[in-house]
Amino acid sequence: MFTLILMLIVFILGYLAIALEGPIKVDKAASALFLGVVIWVVYIYGLPSVLNLGFSPSWNNFLKSSELADFKNKYPNIGLLGQMKYFVTSHEVVAHLGDLSQILFFLLGAMTIVETVDQHEGFRVITDRIKTTKKVKLLWILGTITFFLSGVLDNMTTTIVMIALLRKLIDDKKTRWFFASVIVIAANAGGAFTPIGDVTTIMLWIGGQVTAIDIMGMVFLPSIISLIIPLAAISLYIKGEVEKPHVSDNGSRTKPNERMLMLAMGIGGLIFVPVFKELTDLPPYMGMLLSLSVLWITTEILHKKASEEDRRRFTVVGVLKKVDIPTILFYLGILSAVAALESAGHLQIMASYLDKNMHNIYGIDGIIGLLSSIVDNVPLTAAAMGMYPIMTHAMVAASAEPAFMHHFIQNGAFWELLAFTAGTGGSILIIGSAAGVVAMALEKIDFIWYMKKIAWLALLGYFAGIFTYWLQNEFIFHH
Repeated sequence: MFTLILMLIVFILGYLAIALEGPIKVDKAASALFLGVVIWVVYIYGLPSVLNLGFSPSWNNFLKSSELADFKNKYPNIGLLGQMKYFVTSHEVVAHLGDLSQILFFLLGAMTIVETVDQHEGFRVITDRIKTTKKVKLLWILGTITFFLSGVLDNMTTTIVMIALLRKLIDDKKTRWFFASVIVIAANAGGAFTPIGDVTTIMLWIGGQVTAIDIMGMVFLPSIISLIIPLAAISLYIKGEVEKPHVSDNGSRTKPNERMLMLAMGIGGLIFVPVFKELTDLPPYMGMLLSLSVLWITTEILHKKASEEDRRRFTVVGVLKKVDIPTILFYLGILSAVAALESAGHLQIMASYLDKNMHNIYGIDGIIGLLSSIVDNVPLTAAAMGMYPIMTHAMVAASAEPAFMHHFIQNGAFWELLAFTAGTGGSILIIGSAAGVVAMALEKIDFIWYMKKIAWLALLGYFAGIFTYWLQNEFIFHH
């Protein structure tokens, strides 16, 4: 038990170092990487005291697996500690690295595509059409675009695209932080209601807990309410006009048709990713890398006669040097730390505790959403999916609590609300979601600033969304 608690303490201290990046003057990527490795070190040195408690679902599954039987046949004299070490080093670390790599390559591909479009001034095609400088109007325009774009792209990619736009529209850093934070709330809200917009909804859709049409029908209204409430609150006290950055056409090295082509290829390439996944069943990062390669080839052909300086500036080779690598390393560290907690069974302990002590779907989902602002929502959703099987009507009828268990059939209220809470709860803290992490890294948003200025707005929207879902479910659809 001591190691389990020590892992939790290490996680909290690492998290504090990330949150206090400003005061302690240590880059959050460095703190995250340190945390991501040290927590596994603590885990592996206290293996028996963690795994013998029986809380780790992956260890319990491993004990029954043919992989362990093969390992014992190969090394008949190896003891239990040797088996545990093999489980962590060859099974857990490798499996989690596979999942992590998919996210990191996806992120690298998306950031490079957006940076390439930006380098060709592709976003001017959109920003030149947004004439307003009124803060409130601009806030609603950007919030709405982000919400619907995030339903088609995923929320991380949408945030990267929208922040590239934001830089062309707003000069002042603090004002841009405010708008970037609204983009995070809008991206998470928009991602929650479609089966491809957010990784948690994708998990529930692929797992068979929800169907595409149902999730869009039942979660759309709560999602849009969770954005409208913060937007309305900000509109009450944000005043004045934004100052646009000065752009002179004299320094422009791209032609209008080049800009248009790059914007169309960039956005088209990003939208192609979910289509690629649907057509091939291959992971989304492969679709992202395919889109990047097509864009890369296009830039090489476009600039083959250009000067050496222009080739360096406009082709993907040059753009890659500008991509924000610390963001990717930050992700690696934080997700690696959460993977250790998942492997050791911390999330399973929490899931069982909620089931036993709360036994109310709105309460359980509400707390999972709040926790997703601290812990990555992917392992949280996985833990919630592991808590309950997908019930059939026959299983519900045979259970001791049919009224409660009815919420766990396919398209049941528990799963629909989980898609909403796990997706939007991440907006409450800036490191709680993929969109937030990307915005924080690209705009250097301060963790404490976000907590003071934005967290309460996101929280208002979050609870308003849950209340909307409750009204829908209890009084309109009765399901």
